Amino acid sequence: MSPRIVDLRKGILEKNDLLAAGLRARFEQSGVRVSNWVSSPGTGKTALLESLLSSAVDAGIVAAALVGDCATDNDAQRLARSGAPVRQIVTESMCHLESDMISEHLEDWDLDALDLLVIENVGNLVCPTAYDLGEDTRVALLSVTEGEDKPAKYPQLFHSADVIVVTKTDIAAAVEWDRDAAMAAIRAVNPTAPIIETSSRTGDGVSALLGVLFTPSPQLQEAP
Repeated sequence: MSPRIVDLRKGILEKNDLLAAGLRARFEQSGVRVSNWVSSPGTGKTALLESLLSSAVDAGIVAAALVGDCATDNDAQRLARSGAPVRQIVTESMCHLESDMISEHLEDWDLDALDLLVIENVGNLVCPTAYDLGEDTRVALLSVTEGEDKPAKYPQLFHSADVIVVTKTDIAAAVEWDRDAAMAAIRAVNPTAPIIETSSRTGDGVSALLGVLFTPSPQLQEAP
């Protein structure tokens, strides 16, 4: 990689980090908990988020979501069925969300009225890891259909995660998911983050995930 490209990338990341710091200050002042969900496409991230938002609404937690995709507002329409406010961020050719996109789509949104904001990042295990969005919790999601060695192949994401979520556990037996191998792979790159096993179809783990995202940050360090 040429020095010019390295300098350009460094400048972009520095600008993003500056904007992220401003977002984090806004979130902290408003008292809203913010999580940034990162996974590969097809992990079941949107289905799980829909279930989580519905649970939050039922529990009287004021939750909202920002949804990133390269095209369409399909996910936003789907998530709106939960009754929570949702906004779509269309990135077009970009493979990740950046802080300026978050700031732009928060305009006219009363953060003081929110308890929880979930940012559903673009499906990608590489690009989003470098971009801070001002979140207090980064969530890495891994589906039982993806293979137990995914954390070893993408260690930067799983190492940087505050919470690791396993999805689609209701079909684990059908796809011959090796749970012990997966847990070992996760712990090899991240020894302490809570691991929450979930199924959006059965609802397993959804309440536990909501509890972790909605509790004070120090509790995140208490791994099961």
